[in-house]
Amino acid sequence: MLTTNLKNEAQSFVSHLECSLTGERYEAGRLHNLSPAGRPLLARYDLAALGAALSREAVAARPSDMWRWRELLPVRRTASIPSLGEIETPLISIPASGGARVLVKDEGRLPTGSFKARGLVMAVAMAKELGVSRIAMPTNGNAGAALAAYASRAGIETIVFCPADTPEINVREIAAQGARVYRVNGLIDECGAIVGRGAAEGLWFDVSTLKEPYRIEGKKTMGLELASQLGWRLPSAIFYPTGGGTGLIGMWKAFAELEALGWIGPERPKMFAVQASGCAPIVQAFEAGQEKAERWEDAATIAAGIRVPKAIGDFLILHAVRESGGRALAVGDPAILKAVADCAAKDGLLLCPEGGATLAAYHAARDAGWVGADDAVVLFNCATGLKYPLEDASRSLDKNALPDLATL
Repeated sequence: MLTTNLKNEAQSFVSHLECSLTGERYEAGRLHNLSPAGRPLLARYDLAALGAALSREAVAARPSDMWRWRELLPVRRTASIPSLGEIETPLISIPASGGARVLVKDEGRLPTGSFKARGLVMAVAMAKELGVSRIAMPTNGNAGAALAAYASRAGIETIVFCPADTPEINVREIAAQGARVYRVNGLIDECGAIVGRGAAEGLWFDVSTLKEPYRIEGKKTMGLELASQLGWRLPSAIFYPTGGGTGLIGMWKAFAELEALGWIGPERPKMFAVQASGCAPIVQAFEAGQEKAERWEDAATIAAGIRVPKAIGDFLILHAVRESGGRALAVGDPAILKAVADCAAKDGLLLCPEGGATLAAYHAARDAGWVGADDAVVLFNCATGLKYPLEDASRSLDKNALPDLATL
């Protein structure tokens, strides 16, 4: 059932698109991929007019789903939105495995079980609004599932390319939700090259990470929600699993827009871009003081969602991390698995591997003195842990020869 946020039209205050490198302006309401400079386009809004028309109190009084933020989103027509029920995700305390002031924003509660729902519902809504009939993208799993679900609901034909070792559940859910899915003997950027070639030949529209302007606007809502949930005061630090980095870039954008509206102050959390040690191009660039990251060769990690050898928004990720006073840091697969196990056993919250990476990174940052025990911290769990293989720790019993039950 649609909430009142989607029962009526709501004015979008989007004014134009802007090249993230040059600042050159482009018309909103038209199909775009990258700018002529080869960089992502960012949606800009008439925030003065928006602020005059809407207060944060009015937003807070609306039903608490993603669409309470309609005026700060690019979709102009409600009929374009293929909603599957995009809720506001909860903040869950993990005092035993994390600490007294550590919260997990559990994005696994969203449709298709991951935070990819935020970006893909927006990208698909805009594709529908702008007349796209066929779309394609590369994926490590969860993004493809979200795209397939929303595109099917919107009546858009979808083709998805994924690395051959993408988790089986992801490959099957992509196909089950209506997309044609192909396993490719390569990594996600190599799948992206196939998508780019087909787009250049006019076969489909490319909705790869940051190659169209609107996925970031959906991911931006994580930052908008977080500010509202915490009483319009941001946490001391955010730990975000970073592959393509759309969500980290989007939250940084959201905070700037909220400040321009006068809804929050100038304080910002330290942004920690978390990668796996087997695929850490952003960490390597951060530590070397570089503005862009080199492609990571032979990328390998159990956290498939952050196995992105080359991110097109690398310079935007690095800018946000540095401007915030945060860091890019990498954690190994053993630490990731331990964090997942600890959080599940001690706090009852089953993280995905990428979410486990943020918990492991938090402990590493604590040990290094980059955050303190009294700092308010938010970790992002980007998908339900139920999508990933779990260790079988069960035991067998013979119903006809039961032992002393007190020994069990």
